[in-house]
Amino acid sequence: MPNTLDLKRRIRSVKNTEQLTRAMKMVAAARLRRSQEQILAARPYAHRMHEVLARLACCTDAGHHPLLAERGDERVEILVITSDRGLCGGFNSSIIRRTEAFLAEPGRSDAPLHIVGRRAADYFKGKPVTIHSSYADVFRDFSFTRAREIGQDMIQRFMKGELDAVYIIYNQFKSAIQQNVVVEKLLPLVRIEAAAAVRHEYIYEPPPEQLLDALLHRHVNVQLWAALLESNAAENGARMVAMDAATKNAGELIDKLTLQMNRIRQAAITREIIEVVSGSDALG
Repeated sequence: MPNTLDLKRRIRSVKNTEQLTRAMKMVAAARLRRSQEQILAARPYAHRMHEVLARLACCTDAGHHPLLAERGDERVEILVITSDRGLCGGFNSSIIRRTEAFLAEPGRSDAPLHIVGRRAADYFKGKPVTIHSSYADVFRDFSFTRAREIGQDMIQRFMKGELDAVYIIYNQFKSAIQQNVVVEKLLPLVRIEAAAAVRHEYIYEPPPEQLLDALLHRHVNVQLWAALLESNAAENGARMVAMDAATKNAGELIDKLTLQMNRIRQAAITREIIEVVSGSDALG
């Protein structure tokens, strides 16, 4: 049975952990606000780009662009987005399980992986899978340029005909307490439908074909950028919830240990009183 000194040491240790988890919760909450602002700022840009692409589709033959080419689903590669750090609940484990389930599907066991985040990279290093590329500390100084660097190799190889499809697996942000694992096809792009509204005459410079080619490349990067933003927000939300739960658990454990220590102390005082009274009676 532990003595009061052991319990005091344990209570002090749990209090230090409680302070740490509370601080991590506050940091995650601040980062979550920033990541939510980034998502809200990116949505109008993505919406306007889709409108421009729809208008360009009216003026060009968009169906023959290499980024829209449908070749089947045999030569597949997967982009997996996890975090670099833990302490975020089941955020990373849900992505890893979904990736393994995807690889277990017929014909996809040898699909190479492109990994964002150390957690998935460390996990799949010991597995019989091919890791084509790995990126760490992406969200430390995240920008659209960084997202474009990640997707550049896949875009070039897809346009050369070396790949049939590229899938992306990530956590989609719904709220601070809810993240959904999403599997999306990044390449080929969904065919851009022509605008249904009345067509307006525009003068394009450069020509519509060149403009469409540039915008389709950017559209892929925007999709990847949006997925990374969603994953970053989901990670911060998951970490905030996990640290909040850890802080509450630490508080409950402190109360339990304090109660146990008080009981031991009370029992010791009672025993000493009995000894004093017994000694007094014996002398009398």
